[in-house]
Amino acid sequence: MDRKLRNVLLWLLVGSKGGKTRVKILKLVRERPSNVHQLAKELNLNYRTVKYHLELMLEHGIVERVGEDYGAIYVLSEEVEKNWNEIESIIGVNGR
Repeated sequence: MDRKLRNVLLWLLVGSKGGKTRVKILKLVRERPSNVHQLAKELNLNYRTVKYHLELMLEHGIVERVGEDYGAIYVLSEEVEKNWNEIESIIGVNGR
């Protein structure tokens, strides 16, 4: 994993206030690519909250959006998928 991605992941998942929520979202997306509504329902969170976290991770190349509008599905980016073992070491196997 390159240093830039590692630093972004450290900031987004460990160092910032919403890190715990982003970790939960990432783990769910890894298990089953989902849209915002599905993730919000699964996590019992507000739709806008989940959308905010996904957009932030999308902006930094952590997730990718497949499709458009309301039904768009989010998946892990290729780089994150390829480096999942390292990401688990960053977030801890139990997810913080």
